[in-house]
Amino acid sequence: MYPFFRLTKTIVKSSLNLKQGKTLSLTDTSEYHFTANVNDIDNFLEMNNGRIFTLFDLGRTDFAIRSGLGAKLIKNRWGLVVAGSTIQYRKRIRAFDRVTMKTRICAVDERWFYIEQTMWVKGKCTCHALLRTAVTNFKSGKALPTQEVLDSLGYTDIHLPPDEWVQAWIQTDKLRPYPSE
Repeated sequence: MYPFFRLTKTIVKSSLNLKQGKTLSLTDTSEYHFTANVNDIDNFLEMNNGRIFTLFDLGRTDFAIRSGLGAKLIKNRWGLVVAGSTIQYRKRIRAFDRVTMKTRICAVDERWFYIEQTMWVKGKCTCHALLRTAVTNFKSGKALPTQEVLDSLGYTDIHLPPDEWVQAWIQTDKLRPYPSE
C-alpha cells in the first residue's frame, strides 16, 4: 500500500520548511529523515526493495517543494515522471532504524533530469539509486524540454553535465532492448 499518510506529512513538513526559508536550489541536496516502520519490512526482516523505491518518492517530493518546482508543477499543470532507474543495495534497513534520505539532481540534459538518491543508517549508505526523470505536460503527457522547466524556475544558465558513471548508465541503457510485446 502506498504510504499516503507519510506523503501528506512530507508535503506539510516540506511546505512549512519552504515558508520558514529552508529552501533548496537545484544544485542542493535535500535531506529527509524518517524511521523505518514495521509495514516497511518484508519476510526477510529488512526494508522491502520495492518500498525503498516508494519512499524515494517522498525525497523527491521534499526536493520539489523546497526548490520551488512544486509550485510550478501546480501552476502550469505539470507532472513528474520516472522513466528509468537503477539501484544498488549494500546494507539492510531494519524496523525502527532512523533513516536519512538524500536527494539531488546530479545531471541535466535536453530532455531528462537525472536524480541521485541514497538512504543512510548510522552514517552508512544502505542503498544508492539513479533515476531518469522528466517534467510532463499534464494535458499531453509529453515530457517538456528541461530548459523550459529551468527557465520557469529562473535557472537560465545552469549546466550539470553527467559524471562519467552517469553517462555510462545513459549509454548502456540505450542498448537495452525494450520488449515489443
